[in-house]
Amino acid sequence: MKEVKAFIHRGRVVDVIHALEDGGFRYLSVSDVKGLLTALSAQEQVYSMELGERVTRQIKLEVFCEDDQAERAVQLIRLHGRTGQSVAGWVYQSTVDQAWPIDGRGD
Repeated sequence: MKEVKAFIHRGRVVDVIHALEDGGFRYLSVSDVKGLLTALSAQEQVYSMELGERVTRQIKLEVFCEDDQAERAVQLIRLHGRTGQSVAGWVYQSTVDQAWPIDGRGD
């Protein structure tokens, strides 16, 4: 199993998620994060007291999939996450050694 993790601009997340869902990817997680991507607008930037500088509000997207689907997930994120900048975010791929469901039946 693979984890594909991406840091993308907030304005691109809806298109990326729709493309992944249309591609059959269902195990998605979306988180608001702050990072150092180049902001597209002043609205994306905030001042971080922890870092002592301006940071960009961005989205961390995590997709879990079978090994043979990972390349397709990366392609969809890179295609639909484009902003026109030379670097509009980052995509990482990792191997997941094991995964377990949380059984809600209480057996």
